[in-house]
Amino acid sequence: MAGNDWINSYLEAILDSGPAIDDVKSSLLLRERGRFSPTRYFVDNVITNFDETDLHRSWIRAQATRSPQERNTRLENMCWRIWNLARQKKQLEEKQARRITRRRIEREIAHREAAADMSEDFSEGEKGDAGNDFSPVGESRKSRFSRINSVDAIDALTSQQKGKKLYIVLISLHGLIRGENMELGRDSDTGGQVKYVVELARALGSTPGVYRVDLLTRQVSSSEVDWSYAEPTEMLPPRDSEDSMSEMGESSGAYIVRIPFGPKDKYIPKELLWPHIPEFVDVALGHILQMSKVLGEQIGDGHPVWPVAIHGHYADAGDSAALLSGALNVPMLLTGHSLGRDKLEQLLRQGRLSRDEINSTYKIMRRIEAEELALDVSEIVITSTRQEIEEQWRLYDGFDPILERKLRARIQRKVSCYGRFMPRMAVIPPGMEFHHIAPLDGDVEGVIEGSDDHPASPDPPIWTEIMRFFTNPRKPTILALARPDPKKNLTTLVKAFGECRPLRELANLILIMGNRENVDEMSSTSASVLLSIFKLIDKYDLYGQVAYPKHHKQAEVPDIYSLAARTKGVFINPAFIEPFGLTLIEAAAHGLPMVATKNGGPVDIHRVLDNGLLVDPHDQQSIADALLKLVADKQLWAKCKQNGLKNIHLYSWPAHCKTYLSRIASCKPRHPRWLKDDSEDENSDSKSDLLRDDSLRDIQDISLNLKFPLDVEKNGGRESVINSVKPDQKSKIENAVLTWSKGGLKGTQKIGVTEKIDQTSSTGKFPTLRRRKHMFVIAVDSDSIADLFRSVKETFEAVAKEKTEGLIGFILATSFTMLEVQSFLVSEGIRPIAFDAYICNSGSDLYYSSPQSEENPFVVDFYYHSHIEYRWGEEGLRKTLARWAASITDKKGEDIENMGAEDENNSTGYCYAFNVGKPEVVPPVKEVRKLMRIQGLRCHVIYCQNGKRINVIPVLASRAQALRYLYVRWGMDLSKTTVFLGESGDTDYEQLIGGVHKSVILKGVGCGSRKQLHANRSYPLADVVALDSPNIVQTSEECKATSIRTALRTLGVLKC
Repeated sequence: MAGNDWINSYLEAILDSGPAIDDVKSSLLLRERGRFSPTRYFVDNVITNFDETDLHRSWIRAQATRSPQERNTRLENMCWRIWNLARQKKQLEEKQARRITRRRIEREIAHREAAADMSEDFSEGEKGDAGNDFSPVGESRKSRFSRINSVDAIDALTSQQKGKKLYIVLISLHGLIRGENMELGRDSDTGGQVKYVVELARALGSTPGVYRVDLLTRQVSSSEVDWSYAEPTEMLPPRDSEDSMSEMGESSGAYIVRIPFGPKDKYIPKELLWPHIPEFVDVALGHILQMSKVLGEQIGDGHPVWPVAIHGHYADAGDSAALLSGALNVPMLLTGHSLGRDKLEQLLRQGRLSRDEINSTYKIMRRIEAEELALDVSEIVITSTRQEIEEQWRLYDGFDPILERKLRARIQRKVSCYGRFMPRMAVIPPGMEFHHIAPLDGDVEGVIEGSDDHPASPDPPIWTEIMRFFTNPRKPTILALARPDPKKNLTTLVKAFGECRPLRELANLILIMGNRENVDEMSSTSASVLLSIFKLIDKYDLYGQVAYPKHHKQAEVPDIYSLAARTKGVFINPAFIEPFGLTLIEAAAHGLPMVATKNGGPVDIHRVLDNGLLVDPHDQQSIADALLKLVADKQLWAKCKQNGLKNIHLYSWPAHCKTYLSRIASCKPRHPRWLKDDSEDENSDSKSDLLRDDSLRDIQDISLNLKFPLDVEKNGGRESVINSVKPDQKSKIENAVLTWSKGGLKGTQKIGVTEKIDQTSSTGKFPTLRRRKHMFVIAVDSDSIADLFRSVKETFEAVAKEKTEGLIGFILATSFTMLEVQSFLVSEGIRPIAFDAYICNSGSDLYYSSPQSEENPFVVDFYYHSHIEYRWGEEGLRKTLARWAASITDKKGEDIENMGAEDENNSTGYCYAFNVGKPEVVPPVKEVRKLMRIQGLRCHVIYCQNGKRINVIPVLASRAQALRYLYVRWGMDLSKTTVFLGESGDTDYEQLIGGVHKSVILKGVGCGSRKQLHANRSYPLADVVALDSPNIVQTSEECKATSIRTALRTLGVLKC
C-alpha cells in the first residue's frame, strides 16, 4: 500500500467510527467520495466473502484501472475487506482472551478444591522450584548431559543393564516408514517424526539391556507407494556395532512391524485414520501377545515376556497406546511431536477458517480428545524442549504444571494425593548417529579442482544437481532444509535474501524443499508456497544465486550438509515455531553454524551448542543481518563451528537411550496379575495346593460375594449381600475366588464336585467361553432392563440351533449392575448359564457363569479389577463427584432431584453411580470429564440408560476394553466375535462398533436415546467409526429373529 496513504486514512476513519456489521449492512446508501454509492450486493459480498490472500491481486487490478470511478470502486472494495479482516482479528483476540480467562478461573477453582480435599494447604516445599520441574537448559543442561562418546555410553550402559532383557513397543501410525531411503518430505505425514521413531527404535535395539524393540506402524499395500511399505516386518540392523550382532538372540533387535488396518490397497492421510484406530489396536494386541510368548520361550523360561512400556508417538498413536496399555496393563509413554490444541489456537488466530471448518479439515477435536486420553494414561510424557511443556502441554485439561509440582512434592513426602495423578514430563532431546560423520576441512575449491598430488574425488551426484543452479558455486551457501509448508517461513527467508544486496553478493541460497514431480499435482498448501517462492526468485532476479532441486534421496542429506560446510556456509531454520529442530543438530554435526528461530526448541539447542544466532522469524531484516554476520565474519563462523562440534555428542543416541531407559525404570512395573500368580504357583506347588484346598473348602463362603438370592424378586430386596462380608473374611474369600477362577474346574474335581460335568478336555475348560467357536456380545443400551432382554430373546431365537449345539457363546455387556441382571434373569426364567460372561456397570465388573451350581451361579474376576484399577481415584474422586452432582441446577437455578448424592445401591468399588432426575439439564459428559481432568482425577464418565444414570469407572475400563481383556486372559478370538448394538446408546457406544469384530446394528433399537447424549462429542461419529466397514451391518427390519439371522449371514458368521 506504499504511496497510497489515503487508504490507511480511510481505514482509520472507518475503524474510528466503529459501526457494527449489522449497521453497515442496513446502511444501503453510503454517501462517500464523489458519485460512488455501494449497493447491498456489493456490501454483502465484501462482508461475507473475503480472502486476505486476494488483496494483493485486487490492488494490482485497481492500480491498472484507468477509470477513476472503477478504481475508486475497487479501492472501496479493498477497504471493506481490510476493515473486515481487522474486525475479525479483534473478535478473535477477544475470544482468545475470554478462553484464557475462563481456563485460568477453572484452574484456580480446581486448585482450591484439590487443596480442600487434601485437607491442608500446600506447604512451601510443595511449591517447588520451577527450574527443577523440567530438564534444565544452558549450563545446567550441560551438567546433566556430561560429554560422552559412543564407546563410553555403551560401556556404562552395559554395566548398568547387565542381565536385563527388555521388550519395548513403539507406535507411529501415519506416514510412510521404512529403515532405509526414507521419503522425508514426500507429504506432510512423512516428516521428521518418521526419521525420529526409526532412529530411536534402531538405537534402543542396540542398547545393552534391551532385547527387542517393535516399531508398529500401518501396512500400506498400494500402487501409489513403494512395495517395501507392504512388507509385514523389516529389521533395523545396528549402524556400527558388529559385536552387538553377535550377541543378538533369535528374535532380538529392532524391527518395523507393519499392522494391516484401514482401507486396503490405499494410502490415506492421518486425518482419515481415526475411524480405524480400534482395528489397529485389536491386531496390534494379537502381535504383542504372540511376540510375548515367543520371547518367553527364548529368554523367559517359558513365561511370557511382557512389554516393559508402550510408547505412542503423536495423537493417533497415543490413543492406540492408551488402549493397548489398558488391555495389557503395562506402563505407557507419550511423545506428542505436534499438539492439536496448539495447532487449533494458531489456526483460530489466523482467522481463515472457522472452528467447524478447522474440525472438518483436520479432525482437530478428535485429535485433542485422543491427546487428553493419552495424558490420562501416560506415566511419562517425553518432550524435546521445555517450551513444549510450558507453552503447549499446559493448554490441556489433563496437565497443570502447578498441580503437577504439588502432587510430586506430596509423593516425595509420601503423603496421600487423594486419587489425583499427573503424568511426569521428561525433556529428552532426540539423538543422532555421529559415527558416519567426519566434518570436512578445506573449501569447495579443493574439492572441485583438487591438485596434482591429490586428485579431486568424484563429487556426490547431489552436489552436481545443486551446483548447476549457481553462477558462482564457490560462494558460501545458506542452506534451508524444510518441506514447503507456510509455518516453515521459507518465503520470508527468500525475501530477506533478495532484499539484502550485501548478502546476495557474498552467498548463495540452497532450498531443499522435499521432492516434487509436478507442482500442480501437489497439495494446494505446498503448491502455494512453492509458487510464491518461484515468484520471489523472479521478482528479485535471483537466478544463478538460488538452488531449489526437485529431487533428493534421504541418503544424500549428509552430502548436502557437507557441501554447505565446504563452502563455509550457514544452516538456517526460519520457522515461525519449531517444536525441536533436529536438522539444527544434524547441521552442527557437519560443522555448520546456525541461524534459527527464537520460538521453540532451537532456544534449548542454542544454549547447549552455542553455535549460532537466534532471530525473530517475523523480522525479515533480523534474518538478513544474522546471516550476513555469520557469512562475513570468518572468526565468528569458525568459533560457532568449533562450539557445535565440541558439544554435539550431548545429543547422541547413546545419551538419549541412557536417559530414556532410566525414565522407564522409574515407572512402577505393571503386568497382569495372573502372570505373576502363575509363576508363583509353579514355584510353590505346596502353596498352590493349600490355596486350592482353602478356596474349595470355603466355596460356599464365596456366595457372599457372588451369590444373588434366587428369591430376590419375591422379597423385593435390592441391597447387595456383599456388604455382609466380615472384614476378616475378605482376604480369604478373595484369594479363594482368584485361585478358583484361575484353576477352573481342574481344582474342583480334586475334591469331587457333585454336579455332573463333562470330563473331556474341550468342555472342561473354565470359563466356558474358551471352548466356543463364536462369541455373541449383546451390548444393546436401553432405558430399562426389560427392553434389553427383548433384544436378548430375539437374538437367542435367531441362533437357537447353533446355541443348542454349543458352538456359540453369549456375553452380556451392559450398564446395569449384576444384581439388576440377576433379578431379571430370575423373573424371566432365564438360566444364568445362558451367558458365558457378564460385563456389568459399563465395564467395571466382570463375571463368569458357573455351570456347576445353580445356588452359586456367578464367579467374579478379581484379576479384572486389578487390571483396571490404574489411577482409580477412589475417595478423592467420590468426593469431587458428589460435590459436582450437588452443584447441578436447572435453568431456573433449582436443584435437580436425585442429583445431590451418589446412588449407593448401584455403586460398587469400581463404579460410582448417580441417578439423574432431569437428564435434559445435566451438563454434557465432556464437561464432567474436563472438570475431573483439571483436578487431576482420571476416570471414564459414561451417561447411560438414556441419560437417567451416570456411571463413573476407572479410566482404563469400558465394555470394549473388557472384551480385549477376555482376549488377553482367555484367548477369546475377537475376529470371531459379533457385537449386537442398537442404533444409538450410552456415551461409550461408539467404542463397541469398531475393531476386528463384527457388528450388527439392530434397527429401531435404542433410537430413542437422547440426542443430548451424543452431542457430548465434539466431533461426528464418522470420525470415530468406519461406518462403511464390511464388518458393520444393520438389520433390515426392527429387532426380529429373521432379520438378525439374515444380517449374520451377510457378515459370514452363519452359512445358512
